[in-house]
Amino acid sequence: MQTSVRVDYSLLAVESEHHVHAMLEVVAPDAAGDGERPALNLALVIDRSGSMSGAKLEGAKNAARFLVSRLGPDDTLALVTFENSVELLAASARPDKALMGIVIDRIETGGMTNLSGGWLKGVEEVRRVPDSGQRRVLLLTDGYANVGVTDPGQLKGMAEGVRGERITTSTIGFGDRFDEDLLFSLASAAGGNAYFAEGPEDAAKIFNEEFDGLASVASQNVSVEITPRSDVKLLGVLHEFPTRPVPGGLQVELGDFYGGENRRVVFEFTIPNVAELGEKHIADVVLRYTSVGETVEMHQITMPVYVNIVVAADAEDVEADRDVIDEVTILKAAEDRRRAIDLAEQRRHEEAAELLEERRREMEERRQYSSRPDEFLAEIDELGYSSDRLRRGEYDASTKKQLEIERWRARQSRQKPRWENPDDKEKW
Repeated sequence: MQTSVRVDYSLLAVESEHHVHAMLEVVAPDAAGDGERPALNLALVIDRSGSMSGAKLEGAKNAARFLVSRLGPDDTLALVTFENSVELLAASARPDKALMGIVIDRIETGGMTNLSGGWLKGVEEVRRVPDSGQRRVLLLTDGYANVGVTDPGQLKGMAEGVRGERITTSTIGFGDRFDEDLLFSLASAAGGNAYFAEGPEDAAKIFNEEFDGLASVASQNVSVEITPRSDVKLLGVLHEFPTRPVPGGLQVELGDFYGGENRRVVFEFTIPNVAELGEKHIADVVLRYTSVGETVEMHQITMPVYVNIVVAADAEDVEADRDVIDEVTILKAAEDRRRAIDLAEQRRHEEAAELLEERRREMEERRQYSSRPDEFLAEIDELGYSSDRLRRGEYDASTKKQLEIERWRARQSRQKPRWENPDDKEKW
């Protein structure tokens, strides 16, 4: 793993309090070749409640067939469906692809949405395969949990516990009526991905993206421990990863890394008045991970974080680290999307539009100095598109979900999907 830690301003004025952003950047090595990837241990959990009838269920079934077609001889798959009740259609095993196709064809819609029951059955099936490689539950639903465990906080806690067993969960929300708060928080807690499939045709594309990621995992169980020095205060982490306190600091769970993946973590410190000039050690960052390949090995990298305390005149002349400022700017845009949703839910559409437009103008101005101009341009386009819709009063469930998924991906430091055809964006 290639790593670096940088601060937004490396020169700080003496005898002043400072608010500092530090960014850890981690780049995973390339994954092994296609024939050498670890086995996949998957459970596909499909909502077949009444609201999934018609095109939605057919889209889910097509995506399931696609997933089956890509499995290798050492992979295992379980197939679970749920409505009021939960049904295990195929236990975890190396799939007979022809037989699995027949089982998928026979899935029909039923009653309510026992989401927790279906998800837990998927987890149970993944557990049954010992010493497996990638262990993931893929949960696809179009609605709200209304049978079984329905409390989002309780489900999130359960997901965090399951993640401790190295079982992750990715969620796919179908259409404009699913509970995005539940599915996105479940994916975050469970160390997987979250997706928004607006139409039936999107499901197969999502499964393709998910499979490619799982098949190229290069590092597993990646975590970061941040320990500030005794006179420095750690304010928190800007990204949306599971965290837990550890003696003297905070641990952040980053999950698995795909081959060549670049991810960032930004954390904030307050540094009190410092009376002495010179280099100051403000924190230690420890990265731990397990490499995947011919050999499986655990690694630990310790990185100290320093700033330099200088006279005020020298601090005024220093330029900010562009990469750190860029990441903080993108994260601020993510939070503005959350604030815009809150305003729009109160029917304050014009205020929500102006908030996004203000952030769009700021990013447009900063783009000329950015080290990531293409990513900034994509953010600018998305913010402009959303603010225009809000200004026209076109806020609906689909708009809300698209804003939420954009926010979630930014705070997970995952790359956003790119449009193959610019006209496709109009459907959002």
